[in-house]
Amino acid sequence: MRVKAAMLRATGAKPPYAVSRPLDIVEVDLDGPGRGEALVRIAAAGLCHSDLSVIDGARPRPTPMVLGHEAAGVVAAVGEGVVDLAVGDRVVMVFVPSCGHCLPCATGRPALCEPGARANGAGTLVSGVRRLAFACEPVNHHLGVSAFAEFAVVAQESCIKVDRTLPFEHAALFGCAVLTGVGAVVNTARVPVGASVAIVGLGGVGLAAVLGAVAAGARQIVAVDLAEAKLDHALRLGATDAVDAGAPDAVQRIKDITRGGAEFCIEPAGAVPALELAYAATARGGVTVTAGLPHPDRRLSIQAVSLVAEERTLKGSYIGSCVPRRDLPNFIVLFQAGRLPVDKLLTHRLRLDEINEGFDRLREGVGVRQVVMFG
Repeated sequence: MRVKAAMLRATGAKPPYAVSRPLDIVEVDLDGPGRGEALVRIAAAGLCHSDLSVIDGARPRPTPMVLGHEAAGVVAAVGEGVVDLAVGDRVVMVFVPSCGHCLPCATGRPALCEPGARANGAGTLVSGVRRLAFACEPVNHHLGVSAFAEFAVVAQESCIKVDRTLPFEHAALFGCAVLTGVGAVVNTARVPVGASVAIVGLGGVGLAAVLGAVAAGARQIVAVDLAEAKLDHALRLGATDAVDAGAPDAVQRIKDITRGGAEFCIEPAGAVPALELAYAATARGGVTVTAGLPHPDRRLSIQAVSLVAEERTLKGSYIGSCVPRRDLPNFIVLFQAGRLPVDKLLTHRLRLDEINEGFDRLREGVGVRQVVMFG
């Protein structure tokens, strides 16, 4: 079938993207689902920094590629061997398919699935195939999803069934921003009730982390960012304090607010200076969690002796260390109970042909989560 999609031909386009238009709106050929795969009609797809980092070249990926990995839709067809999905199911996509058999999967860490990681790096589905083509040439999949399109073929492992009453534009956010941000707080950091938390970087993932810290019962939640509008947004979501990351005394201000440093510092910005700030603002004996993805060439410099002398912990968090089939439905229940107001992250609804302008907003730090709506 032929479907309309936003295709990235090459990385490194110069902003503004409204002018350079790195994403072409074209009709691509999409094969039907093979064994273990599903055809999903995309209803909503969020714009994420992981997409932007492919556009600007910070996250190397093969091109051409149809981007988009944070999405919700409806199953339109299933391939042979699919037993957990049926036509008409409403699903949220997960951007690391779990094979269920490699060592990380077998030990309860599906976010680290080895075949899933290899497939994502190669631009294929987890089976190693590509179902997209343009002008008779193969087109790569983005993180096994490629959701900036009217339809997508994905591995059944990339789909989580969700409540049919959940609005698509809210459901989409659970696939990346919520799993990553909330998961970094409750799974990776394991923030206990009454703890102090600082969150450095308030994009969609960072603000989801604020929601996660509120839900976890943190006594202090210090929001840290360069943008005043995002600091204000964090305060509306439940942060107790706000600190300008660009202030020369930002670290000291966090330490003063938390009486010596935050017990848990979460950094989802994907920028080394933000991670350095988060580590410096962490208390003795505390935990620093990084959930961002800086360019692979960037290096972090820390005072090595502090890891021992202050019993510090520095941890990475991919997809919030989540088990998506367990955590995503639980987070949705919290949302429906009013305890995780994910809808407050959504600031813009777009058409597919407005996607380049949307990535300009994302690059400039305007708004929080933008969602392309289909149909």
